Amino acid sequence: MLRLGEGFTGERSIVLPTMVRNIAESDPFLRQLYITDMGYYPHATYHYRERTKPVEQYILIYCAKGSGWYKVRNRRYEIGENQFFVIPAHEPHLYASNNSDPWTIYWVHFTGTEAAFFGEDCYEPHNITPGNDSRIKDRNVIFEEIFLTLSDSYDMDNLRYSSILLYNYLATFRFLHLFRKYHKKDERMSESNMVSASIQYMMENIEKKLSLREMADYAGYSVSQFSLVFKNNTGHSPLNYLNMVKIKQACELLETTDMKINQICGKIGIDDCYYFSRLFKKIVGIAPKQYRLSTHGNGDMER
Repeated sequence: MLRLGEGFTGERSIVLPTMVRNIAESDPFLRQLYITDMGYYPHATYHYRERTKPVEQYILIYCAKGSGWYKVRNRRYEIGENQFFVIPAHEPHLYASNNSDPWTIYWVHFTGTEAAFFGEDCYEPHNITPGNDSRIKDRNVIFEEIFLTLSDSYDMDNLRYSSILLYNYLATFRFLHLFRKYHKKDERMSESNMVSASIQYMMENIEKKLSLREMADYAGYSVSQFSLVFKNNTGHSPLNYLNMVKIKQACELLETTDMKINQICGKIGIDDCYYFSRLFKKIVGIAPKQYRLSTHGNGDMER
């Protein structure tokens, strides 16, 4: 069952039907590790879930923005931006968004004979600090591929492929240092390398509202020096370039998914859909709806 926008603006979720779960449990490959539910909740004000009767799945929650809290094994934990935790299977629990700073979360319910390997001992908050080697975008791409695979079909090939992707996705949390290891850069960067690293930082944090100060601090430059070096190397100011990165990602989502416009806004860190439409038209030359129509040839994908 695919759910789009049922509770929060831009919400997306999938709940596998009981029949499909039974198929997974009986399949020698799938029964090792598979998803039962997954979703993405942007800016989830008043999100609250309490389960006094525990579920059989492990629940991974990755907080991309905002903050919240949860309680498991009689302890309460605060969770913030760029942190994740895993609620153990068969454990009563509750979790909630911070209403004054609502969280944006990716969440996955997973189970199987190998699930404990990825789920145990992760119930406390773990940090995923953004940086030049953090590969946050790469992780989110895997999530989207799993979501697209399951939303397309529940046939055996799709279920098995999503299971393989799930191993990869969970490994990016379980083996965080290895996931990042081969993307480390020399700390002494030239100006061109600094600009490249800054662009990568923009892409890693595309769902957030990055400020010029945050980008300059990341690069280790003053705001004025960072702006000058960046423009000299790209021909654009950092904020203008960031907008182009966001709109480029929006174009890709318009072309390859059936996400609604407000869902795409959430994926690129823009809360105001009207501002997004104006910015999109300024950069691309046509409105988002027209762009989708032009890439699909009809209105079937429009929302």
